[in-house]
Amino acid sequence: MPDVILKDAKSRMAKSIEYFQKEMRGIRTGRASTALLEFLKVEAYGTMVDLRDVAAVSVPEATQLLVKPFDPSLKNGIAKSIEAADLGLNPQVEGESIRINLPPPSAERRGQLAAQVRKLAEETRIAIRNERRDAMKQIDVRIKDKSDSMSEDQGKGMKSDVDELTKKVIAEADTLSDAKTGEIEQL
Repeated sequence: MPDVILKDAKSRMAKSIEYFQKEMRGIRTGRASTALLEFLKVEAYGTMVDLRDVAAVSVPEATQLLVKPFDPSLKNGIAKSIEAADLGLNPQVEGESIRINLPPPSAERRGQLAAQVRKLAEETRIAIRNERRDAMKQIDVRIKDKSDSMSEDQGKGMKSDVDELTKKVIAEADTLSDAKTGEIEQL
């Protein structure tokens, strides 16, 4: 039974890391990546949907993205959504598709991107610490509950395990953040 608390905390912390990785994929570096636009919300048929649901995104060249809407009538709306997304991109509508050239980011823009990564990393660390706090509360409740079979020593051992897990997951988030920041600064 005590392993349930640890497994639950581990699962929730892993979800925080997954979310962090997903969010970082959307932060632009020097290379073109379809992940930059995948989760961009666009208006189609009166509702907001992910771009990947209404268009195919490809990388024809290292610094270029090509968006081909499944329904050509959506191309202008998609172009407006890309412009409004504050990604520093300038889409050009060409026939049935939208071409986006990715200029290398300026020093100021690289600083903004690095700050965005640091902010996401801090939010992830906070989420992980919140999961730690919740697990610690569950352990305390189980220790105080006399009908439960958890002793003080077992509780301390579990708290130690939760602390170790927290340190490990935060270190993973820091490693991911440092790698992305380094990638941005090398542009």
